[in-house]
This record gives sequence, C-alpha cells and structure tokens, in this order.
Amino acid sequence: MNDERTPGAEAEETPGPVTAGPEAPQSAEAPADPAAALRSELEEALKSAALYKDQFLRKAAEFENYKRRAESDYLSMVRSANESLITALLPIVEDFTRSLKSGTGGADGEAFSRGVELIFQKLMKVLEAQGLAPFDSRGKPFDVDYHDALLQVVREDVPPGTVVEEISRGYTLNDRVLRHAKVIVSAAPQGESAPGGSTIQGTPAPRGESKESTRD
Repeated sequence: MNDERTPGAEAEETPGPVTAGPEAPQSAEAPADPAAALRSELEEALKSAALYKDQFLRKAAEFENYKRRAESDYLSMVRSANESLITALLPIVEDFTRSLKSGTGGADGEAFSRGVELIFQKLMKVLEAQGLAPFDSRGKPFDVDYHDALLQVVREDVPPGTVVEEISRGYTLNDRVLRHAKVIVSAAPQGESAPGGSTIQGTPAPRGESKESTRD
C-alpha cells in the first residue's frame, strides 16, 4: 500500500527551529534589602521621637515656670487689692481716735464714748482681717523705713534720734509699710552731736519712700 502524502504536509508536521526573542534588559543594581530599609525607617522614627520628647519636656518646664509666676502675681494682686480702700479709711480711724480722747463729761458722755469705742473696735477688726496693722513709734529710734520726721526738738532725757512724739500713726499692710508714721524726733543739745553725727531732715517722705539722712 503506497503511503501517499499531501505535498507540504511534512513541512507542517516538522517543527522548525525555535527562535528566541529579544532578552529583557536586566537591572544593573541588586534589589534593595527589605530588612535594611526597615532598620533605616526605625532609626529615623527613633530620632523623631527623641526630638519630640525633648521639645515636650522644654514646653512643660516653660509652662511650669509660667504657672508659678502667674500664681505669684495673682497672690500679690490679691494682697494689695484693698490698699486704696484701706488708705481711704485711715482718716476715719484717726477721727475715731480723736473722738475717744476728747469725749464728753457726765453719764451721757460715758455712753457716747463707749458707743464710739465699740464702733472703733469693730472697724479695726475689719481692717486687721485685711492685713492692716499699726506700729508703735514713740520711744523708738528714728527709722527712715517707718518714720517721717516733722521736726526735731532738743531733749536731754532721751538719746538723740529718738521718737518723742507721734503726730500720725504708721501702718503696715501684710507686713509692708503702707504709711509712714509722722513723728517728732529728739535732737542733741547745742554743742553736742547725735551718735554718728547724723541729722534728720524734716520734710516728710512720700508713702513707700524713705528720707535720706545727711551726714556732717
């Protein structure tokens, strides 16, 4: 039996040589290490965290200092809030003092004096609750931080520079001098000098300021 084949069939059945296509270009660099990239990101994150922590601590310290200053300023403001009011009330206190000293005679006078005294005591309690306190000057050495010398008088019974009379009483408010006491101060007799050779100026100093003493 003859094997008859269609011309060209053999060519179709026999596979021809396979021609390889163009090769894809390979990268010149090796692929990055994922672990190294993670380590780098971690280091950057730690640096950022340290920077933010330092900034936070600085801001916290600044806020704490500001808080202390604010509290100090507030307390100072509260302590001095009634200063002008108390200063205005001082003449009333002195009027009460003069009324108690003068008074009137007889039974009616005693009742009046007693009533004024009770009012005076009540007023002083209110003022003392606000931090007001009078200070005594008579018999004490002259002190420019507490006294205003109105004049000097020669006295031989006390040392020179001693307060011999108190014209107007001095007061402190929360341990700070609110008003200087106006006083008369003893002077040494002529021919003698006070200890240290100091003389006292007779011009009253404004409240909150002290007079300077001149030295010969």
